Amino acid sequence: MSAFVWLPGHAIAESAKWGPFPIYEWETADFDGPRKESTYTPLDSASETWEICVLIPHLKDAYWLAVNFGLVQEAERLGVSLSIHSAGGYDHLDRQIAQAQDCVSRDPDAMIVSAVEESGLNGVLENAARKGIPVVDLINGVTFQGLSARSAGDYYDGAFLAARYLVERHASEDRDILVAWFPGPKLAAWAQRGNQGFAAGIEGSNVMIVATEYGDTGRQVQGDLIEQVLDRYGSVDYIVGTTVSAEAAASILRQKNLADVTDILAYYFGPGVYRGIRRGTILAAPSDQQAIQGRIAVDQAVRLLQGAPLQRFVGPKVRMLDRDSLQDFDLSSTMAPIGFRPTFDVN
Repeated sequence: MSAFVWLPGHAIAESAKWGPFPIYEWETADFDGPRKESTYTPLDSASETWEICVLIPHLKDAYWLAVNFGLVQEAERLGVSLSIHSAGGYDHLDRQIAQAQDCVSRDPDAMIVSAVEESGLNGVLENAARKGIPVVDLINGVTFQGLSARSAGDYYDGAFLAARYLVERHASEDRDILVAWFPGPKLAAWAQRGNQGFAAGIEGSNVMIVATEYGDTGRQVQGDLIEQVLDRYGSVDYIVGTTVSAEAAASILRQKNLADVTDILAYYFGPGVYRGIRRGTILAAPSDQQAIQGRIAVDQAVRLLQGAPLQRFVGPKVRMLDRDSLQDFDLSSTMAPIGFRPTFDVN
């Protein structure tokens, strides 16, 4: 796991109210169709100590640690209980199904779900719905039709912004810009959205994908995929992919003496990418402000339980960040502060 970077003002006080926060709002859970710009204002507190069960894919990288941070901080701020269960990776659907079944059997007041596969939990979620348990989708996306709410940045946006960054950077060049593309786990809905967004962003340009490699977001898996592509092609102009891909690429390119030949972009953000941008080893990355997504999901669950007004399908606005734009960006929306450790229970 990456070390963390401390910046003044990075930590959020447990009692701090973090909104109103700029968001997009959709009419449907799949984020198809038009969206509108809006703001999200969280509740001041919960009316009782609701019990919420949370399923997440893993805590192997800083992205999901930031989500964990947002979930925990919002539960503490509102005064509700969380039990958080990590599947251990995108290749552990059976484990997440078992965790979901155990969760439903305990009759929580609500569930927050980040699925390792978009349809893998549908049977369990249907059971939850029959028992009257509200289900909030967090980040990853599911095909389950009975969602009560969704808190997610659209990975289409992040990948599209990364693609446009490349297109604009090379618009005046009369040559093909060769990209190796690492969208993430093939069966994860967010990786498919990222793939769609990147393809749309480079359409009609001189940016060309020469290799698309899917895989779990563990460091070893992504590193192996990058090594295989470089062995196949020798070099490319860019490696673009997950935060783990970007971090692994920086080390591999340095070892292969390709750091001056191949540049790196990520299509979402984390501490390793932040450090890479500051050091100049990674050009840029968009932030979907994942700690805020975790906070919104908890607030949505509480609103559902209390019958409070609800914005059902929302996500923070995605921002493209490079060395210049980092100067005015609040990292607490995106990164866990130094010293924060994975937390599985809030009582």
